[in-house]
Amino acid sequence: MRATALSGPIALVVGLILSNSLPLFGVPATRPNVLVILTDDQRWDAMSCAGHPLLKTPNIDRLAAEGARFANMFVTTSLCSPSRASILSGVFAHRHGVLNNFTEYPDSLPSYPKRLREAGYETAYFGKWHMGETNGMPRADFDFWMSHKGQGNYFGNEWNINGRTQYMTGYYTTVVTEHAVEWLKRKHEKPFVLILGEKAPHGGPIEPEPKYERAFDADQIVKPANYDAWQEGKPAWLAESFPTWHGAGGPLYNYRDYDKFVRAYLGTLLSVDDSVGRLYATLREIGQLDNTLIVYTSDNGFALGEHGRVDKRTMYEESIRVPLLVRYPPLVPKGAVISEMALSLDLAPSILDICGAKALKNIDGQSWKPLLAGKTKGWRKSFIYFYNYEKEFPYTPNVRGIRTADWKYIHYPHGDGGPDRYTAELYNLAADPLERHNLISDPSLAGKAAELKKELSRLMRKHKAAPDPMPLDGGIINVLPKF
Repeated sequence: MRATALSGPIALVVGLILSNSLPLFGVPATRPNVLVILTDDQRWDAMSCAGHPLLKTPNIDRLAAEGARFANMFVTTSLCSPSRASILSGVFAHRHGVLNNFTEYPDSLPSYPKRLREAGYETAYFGKWHMGETNGMPRADFDFWMSHKGQGNYFGNEWNINGRTQYMTGYYTTVVTEHAVEWLKRKHEKPFVLILGEKAPHGGPIEPEPKYERAFDADQIVKPANYDAWQEGKPAWLAESFPTWHGAGGPLYNYRDYDKFVRAYLGTLLSVDDSVGRLYATLREIGQLDNTLIVYTSDNGFALGEHGRVDKRTMYEESIRVPLLVRYPPLVPKGAVISEMALSLDLAPSILDICGAKALKNIDGQSWKPLLAGKTKGWRKSFIYFYNYEKEFPYTPNVRGIRTADWKYIHYPHGDGGPDRYTAELYNLAADPLERHNLISDPSLAGKAAELKKELSRLMRKHKAAPDPMPLDGGIINVLPKF
């Protein structure tokens, strides 16, 4: 066939069709839309695609089936605000300065939505922001803003929508999803990035949507196998915190019945799954499903009785390990399960990399885009974890630790002046994934402990966390760089 050159109006029409159509022949679009769904306190195994025995999450599972599931995704500070700031910026909490739940995200700190807006994206935020206890005033890096003060409520919230306050009744997940769907259906002249911050399944107390209040009543709730792993061979602070607000022997976020507490936690995630389904259907309706990078993750995990805890903050797996699902057909192979250790710090550089935007400088995370293509050379073999003691919640000491694929070392500098009650922990994760047996006193493993301590020291220097003042009173590590 003879090639024919197109010119004039015909060429213009064809050009517009091609520029706005889905990627051809498996070649990724240079500027895909971005949808990030961020839950609150969702542990990695709280979805059926990760093997949960009771919870069924078909819409979340579809993201995994049509994309990739990162089986080893971790946060580097298991506390809401510090983790959320790390997700946005790609840097550790000791560097961005948001070290508690009362500090606002610094205006001067770069972020992936800010960078995408600079690159010509339309940006929107819906739901829980939870950095600082302000009235949820809009941020300049978002073209559309809908949030609220602090934690928010499961039922009834005063929302700040682009600077205008509006009280709305109704269930949180439903309200925020309806407004996000409405925004998606608007005409968009630019590629967009939409971040939806869920409240669920965060506690204090945990309140399922009425239609899911009794969803798990017929199911037997079994206490975890490591429920009692807070006694023999464990640091004394675990036993001391057991009867407190953060302990499994305490008030359990106002649910003194353990079964009721777990059922409520799981029930809220059924509403989240509905939300994911509605967002998915809307993207398909507007013709942008396969041209949108969808990321599903959480700000931190949550213990449901493991190690005698009902909280995060610690470095145990239930606290630091979270979901990460990624769907984008032009780039992500269907049904992929990635075993390399990904971090909350990696989200910002990965999204920018996939979108072809300018990279953030001087950050701690790295793009996992190569992992989607099976390229694992040079990927991390270890990472460090930080948590700083909070005077308002004196149930957990300072935590410093390191995790590799098979080992974990945790160190507890004093959080409130108790010199003899804090020790270290060492776990062989390959042999003891539930972290029941603390091996720190095993003389045959002294060499392994020394090796991990050395690697912890190396990474702390690399990430500008040394020297570490190990704050005794909730103070912060002040080594903030210039961005």
